[in-house]
Amino acid sequence: MATLCLIAAVVCAVTDWIAVAQARRLLEYLAKPAALGFLLLYAALAPHASWYLIAALALSLLGDVYLMLPDQLFPAGLAAFLLAHLAYIAAFDATPLARSIWFIVVAAASVPLALRVIRAVPDLPLRAAVGVYMGVISLMVASAIASGALLATVGALLFFVSDALIALNRFVAPFAWARLGIIVTYHVGQLLLVLALRT
Repeated sequence: MATLCLIAAVVCAVTDWIAVAQARRLLEYLAKPAALGFLLLYAALAPHASWYLIAALALSLLGDVYLMLPDQLFPAGLAAFLLAHLAYIAAFDATPLARSIWFIVVAAASVPLALRVIRAVPDLPLRAAVGVYMGVISLMVASAIASGALLATVGALLFFVSDALIALNRFVAPFAWARLGIIVTYHVGQLLLVLALRT
């Protein structure tokens, strides 16, 4: 059953990529939440399921739904994904010292991107929220690296890339391949995180 859920998640993810590439909105609205839903089931069916992982995926699924709806729900989607990253942070097995060291490295490396995005956000409260979000996702990436798990590290970095593309496309300057790049890096990142944390 778990293997079928994993296969279904991959099929739905690829279907969503095709829907995004072909601008087929209805198919996208069906395939995108379905991909995370099946991935959530796959995580939940583990012999010793991680409740942090399940929470991260459930919150990500909620965030997906919010971001597919009208623009005024963007802050709600941002909040859902911020909580998802906190759940991922809790799921990683890493020492506070290692997390702190890698957080400094990741944060320092992402400062140019962070400043460019934050300066482009027009609304002050949203600007603050985006700044907090970028700090939390940087800690998530740092925690993944500190855990020493290669799959988790690559997955977290891809998740970071996906969110960076969202921020650049939304606040700085839209670009043609943004939506496809966002969804591919997002799904692959989530898949790798699940494979790393499921056991």
